[in-house]
Amino acid sequence: MFLSVFELFKIGIGPSSSHTMGPMVAADYFLSEIKHGEWPRREGDIVDRIQVSLHGSLAFTGKGHATDRAIILGLAGEKPSEINPDDVAPVLAKVSERKEVSPEGYGTYQFDPEKDLIFDYDLMLPLHTNGMTFKGLSKAGELLLKKEYYSIGGGFIADEAQLKSLEDSTAERAERVPYPFENAAEMLAMAKTSGLTIAEMKRENEQTKLSGEELSEGLAKVWDTMHNCVERGQREHGELPGGLRVKRRSAAIVEQLEAEWGINYNNPVAANEWLQVFAMAVNEENAAGGKVVTAPTNGAAGVIPAVLSYYLKFFPDTTLKQKEDYLLTASAFGGIIKHNASISGAEVGCQGEVGSASAMAAAGLAAIMGGTPEQIENAAEIALEHHLGMTCDPIGGLVQVPCIERNGLGAIKAVSAASLALRGDGTHFVSLDACVKTMLETGRDMNSRYKETSQGGLAVNVVEC
Repeated sequence: MFLSVFELFKIGIGPSSSHTMGPMVAADYFLSEIKHGEWPRREGDIVDRIQVSLHGSLAFTGKGHATDRAIILGLAGEKPSEINPDDVAPVLAKVSERKEVSPEGYGTYQFDPEKDLIFDYDLMLPLHTNGMTFKGLSKAGELLLKKEYYSIGGGFIADEAQLKSLEDSTAERAERVPYPFENAAEMLAMAKTSGLTIAEMKRENEQTKLSGEELSEGLAKVWDTMHNCVERGQREHGELPGGLRVKRRSAAIVEQLEAEWGINYNNPVAANEWLQVFAMAVNEENAAGGKVVTAPTNGAAGVIPAVLSYYLKFFPDTTLKQKEDYLLTASAFGGIIKHNASISGAEVGCQGEVGSASAMAAAGLAAIMGGTPEQIENAAEIALEHHLGMTCDPIGGLVQVPCIERNGLGAIKAVSAASLALRGDGTHFVSLDACVKTMLETGRDMNSRYKETSQGGLAVNVVEC
């Protein structure tokens, strides 16, 4: 099994990888389908209007997660990794005013967001709760082209054929890398046989596609984006958009911590506070629609950068290789979790988002602190185990409450898990593979009200202000 570090760590905008970035990508896929797809065209068939309907979790929490904005931006030709968050409002205003989209290289299509973007709360598409239907209509209103896409978490998009062939495509890709581990047991066995670290095996897998220099450049870009998000989140004040009137807190906390730093340097509580504030800074930026990195999702984007930021604060002499090893190790574990379970809150609850992020961060931290492969796997297992059963019940469908604080606690669990694992010799009672399997089964048993639909839990028991 091979999933690139750059497939897990995607640069984009908030507030959600599955509900914002994914739909933007799906819109781009549909534009390409109109122009290049092998659909049954008759002479004179020209797509004049586009209509989109959102289903399942995308319908129930789409407005809070900015799915409507994402569809408009995608149809307007914007890409998650390239768009400047400051350009979002002007693009949306232009489409709303003209009631059409003109993506570069495609021409112009009629698209009135008020009429052509439909939140269908009644129909759930069969293959995943995050379903979208795109239609291309003629000027006379005749249906010429229809495509269904699924946003399966972390910004990944698949159509029906791709979802059904995921196992085959994974097997094909596995043959092309030297260390095609599909689970943690295989990963540990390969590490023992090869004598390589997990990061070294991951690096060799990546270098079947990229040169060493390209890999380092890509990792540097990922970390720079994460770091810039942490830094910006610590400077910004004010309320987050969406109507809940949630205030940004990171900047004020940082100001307090910096004022106290001289006298509280050795205070272990202060260390936890730095961890929390680094994670919250990222997720406040995410909630505001800022530029973030899926790690492995937007809703859990704060944990992995927070843990490395924390380590850099207390160990400023950290090398470039250690930073790369942190990201490579984290992505190796993220790939295992995604392959064998899910990183989608709409599919398995927040255990698949913040739980996965915490496991990935714990593994990365244990790696750069000198852990053996067995200790690193133990760290990931501890972090994931203590997120099992965590629901996804965002108030108002917004990635704010409980999501922002939850990232802070996920970061603290990651550091605690790594510390605990490094105190042992790597032997432990519950394997990561058993924990991942349990997470998937728990997610399947979880009532849909607690899986990013905002129909249960905090989303209904807390009165919106």
